[in-house]
Amino acid sequence: MKENIGFIGAGNMCQALVEGWLSENLVTPGEVFVSNRTPGKIQRLTEQFKINACATNEEVVDKADVVIVAVKPQDLEAAIEPIASSFNEDQIVISLAAGIQLHKLKRLLPKNKNLVRVMANTPAKVKRGAFAYCTAASNIRVDRWMERMFKPLGYTIKLDEGDAFEAFTVASSAGIGFIFELMVYWQEWIEEHGIDAKTAQQITVNTFLGASQLATQSPTQTLEELQAKVTSKKGITHAGLESMRELEVERLLRYSFEKSALRDRELSEN
Repeated sequence: MKENIGFIGAGNMCQALVEGWLSENLVTPGEVFVSNRTPGKIQRLTEQFKINACATNEEVVDKADVVIVAVKPQDLEAAIEPIASSFNEDQIVISLAAGIQLHKLKRLLPKNKNLVRVMANTPAKVKRGAFAYCTAASNIRVDRWMERMFKPLGYTIKLDEGDAFEAFTVASSAGIGFIFELMVYWQEWIEEHGIDAKTAQQITVNTFLGASQLATQSPTQTLEELQAKVTSKKGITHAGLESMRELEVERLLRYSFEKSALRDRELSEN
């Protein structure tokens, strides 16, 4: 089914979704339309993927059956409000903005029947993304669209708006940044012991990837059970884990999660 997809905002998430969908042949370049506040990002996207550049947000809305608003939360209202009359009630309108709840989207687009909040992350471009979405009411059309377009790019789940959606936002969307922070520490420690930066990065990446692949291929086992398999009493893994627990690394991570969740709530309230 031919269906035009429009992006308002050409940032990293837009690029990740476009790259993932094109690689899966879920869209053709001619079915994708993108606008952005500054021209540089659009130029790079159009050169790389041969998609359509639009001069204005209104042009995107006019051409698209599905409009994906991929702007920062603080920019969403300014992007949508001036062109609200250009949307039609049957368009699927997806917001990727963290913290912006459905009732605010409904206030901006009161006639639209297909408003969706989606939390996504950039591993979508390698088809290892994680996506959560919510709608104001049961919406079979949206459910089918998410199934068709997002599931091929990674794990996709429908959640109720509230605590569960916030937790997903922190753990999966912000969580990618947290994991890269840990990987930086890994790499730096390896480099301090005489291994060059490129090799240290490969060791780090493959260690994290290997752990994830083991978990993926062992769906009946808990993470604690998988950890126990690589931990022998009085061994080197056990010694390191004991130190992590004594230093309360879990408490520090939980504090980081809560700080991120607090910012999500602030964006919602503002």
